[in-house]
Amino acid sequence: MPTNHTINESQILDPDLAEALRLLDKSNFLLAVHDASFPGVEGEDAGRGSPYGVGGLALARFARTLGFTGLQLGPQGQTSRVNHSPYDGTIFSRSIFSLNLKALARNAEWGGLLSEDIWREMVTGNPHPDGRRVDYAYTFDAYAKAVTDIHLRFDAARRRREPVALRIDAALATFWQENRWLRDDALYEALSLEHGQLSWRQWPQEGGCALDRGLPTSTAAAYERRRQMLEQKHDGLLERYALIQFILLEQHRTFQGQMQALGLKIYGDVQVGLSLRDAWSRQSLLLRNYVMGAPPSRTNVDGQPWNYPVLDPAHYLCPEGATGPVLDFIAERLGKMLAEFDGLRLDHPHGLVCPWVYRADDPDPYHAVLNGARLFSAHGLPDHSDLAHHDIMRPDQRNSERPGYADDWVRELTPEQESSYALLMDAIMEEVRVHGKRREDILCEVLSTEPLPLQRIRLRHDMGRFRVTQKANLDDPMDVYRSENAQPQDWIMVGNHDTPSIWCLAKGWQGREEGFKQAAYLARRLRPDAPEPLASALAADYRKLAHAKVADLFLSPARQVMLFFSDLFGLEDTYNTPGTVNEENWTLRIPPDFYLRYEDDRRRGDALNLHVVLALALRARPEIARANPELIARLEASAGWSID
Repeated sequence: MPTNHTINESQILDPDLAEALRLLDKSNFLLAVHDASFPGVEGEDAGRGSPYGVGGLALARFARTLGFTGLQLGPQGQTSRVNHSPYDGTIFSRSIFSLNLKALARNAEWGGLLSEDIWREMVTGNPHPDGRRVDYAYTFDAYAKAVTDIHLRFDAARRRREPVALRIDAALATFWQENRWLRDDALYEALSLEHGQLSWRQWPQEGGCALDRGLPTSTAAAYERRRQMLEQKHDGLLERYALIQFILLEQHRTFQGQMQALGLKIYGDVQVGLSLRDAWSRQSLLLRNYVMGAPPSRTNVDGQPWNYPVLDPAHYLCPEGATGPVLDFIAERLGKMLAEFDGLRLDHPHGLVCPWVYRADDPDPYHAVLNGARLFSAHGLPDHSDLAHHDIMRPDQRNSERPGYADDWVRELTPEQESSYALLMDAIMEEVRVHGKRREDILCEVLSTEPLPLQRIRLRHDMGRFRVTQKANLDDPMDVYRSENAQPQDWIMVGNHDTPSIWCLAKGWQGREEGFKQAAYLARRLRPDAPEPLASALAADYRKLAHAKVADLFLSPARQVMLFFSDLFGLEDTYNTPGTVNEENWTLRIPPDFYLRYEDDRRRGDALNLHVVLALALRARPEIARANPELIARLEASAGWSID
């Protein structure tokens, strides 16, 4: 293993950082990093990150040295050539790009399922050998070639009766039979080939292909014959699809074991959207003529037309009141994820309680999303009379003087109405209980907007919300993003995958009014008895300002802290700019030499020095500082520099 990935066993979990986190009452400290952004290994990087390789394990071990208690991954589904957002990927199938290819080429447990030559060809052809970006055009073609080779070599080994191939073959048969999602997703792959990679809504509705759109929704004889014909015609493709998903699951389970041994939890991401593949297979569960987006808010005044399918409330329950197909779908999806992760992030939980929906037939999506409605409270809104029969809210419970997207559009709810709004979230939390998880294992991504129904359902389950402090309005003492306004069950962070890096912001603030305002606010938080000297130091150096902004997280009542990887490593590039489509979005990676770079950068203040951060936070708590002077002194000595 290259020296830049070597971390001595004795370095695991710095005891001073761990003790500081305990004294500051932080029970969870997560590093957020999506699969694509994991580091590779110099000379062995095929172009895209994965948690399952050597670089993934190295990052996890490194995170543990700094006191992190877990990793927050992003959605792991397969994305398309034209849309790289993991939030638009498949919800059951994992991305082929997360394969640990080196293990398939070299590890005995996989029997050389990938040609060493093809793996080396991918490494040498990687357009970004420095490991700092993903080139998706290259990745799609290179990984498609690798997947084909894996299946061919597996089939050849099986015909030779090699033990590894026979073991996989037996497990694969069970895997195929036990998972409906796998059979549907694989069939969609075959149909995409049949129809020239067009979206399923563009497939022809005449001739021999007339049944393809509705294959998942009917068991009629004609549909069954068509399915059987396709399965016979594309049996190799279907097996290849299942084989890759099986390998990915096995590699994920290995990763789970490695994380458990390190004392780290792994958290999955329950995206609110569905991919085209999922919308095809679950189309009978979807609301017709409407899609989901984000309404206007303080951070997106025009709203965001996501074009995500909406689950049809008519199918939540059966007519007699028993669990309906939508709740069965929720149980299937959450059950799979809870079996594979220690906890889950619920992406945009509004979509589970009171989604903002807009007409799918409006040719202008921005006009449509601005003039949308909250599902279950659309009564009286123009152009949405066909939603009224789903209303839970009564007309007299709405605040008609406010826009339909306002948090106080619904003024009050009865206990019975609350239970109706809570159907999907209650189903999720029941799965949490069944799988032996705790309420604290579920992260509820509520940001700036929280309509009354969502607030009531969140509090029904005693769940916290997200506090993103870089977005705080320092002129408003009651702003939801200010750290002092957080509650103990909340999750607090300076930024996430959709925000600029704190380093980019702090650099832009320096010498401007916002920089002085931030410095004054943070100095009052960190040095309440004598803030002026610290305020001057923070205003003069954006590096110190960034550190103080992170230290503020640890003074909050919130017991859970999350850091996005760019904020830890001092990266100024933005991972994703919401509402835009460009070649840079979703491509940022942690470089392969991250460990050596971090050691140098943190001592200069160019990356986040957690010894500085936690010493600052401890000193701001007089009762802790008086009782622990030796700990603070050790932290400051390890830091290598002082913020004052």
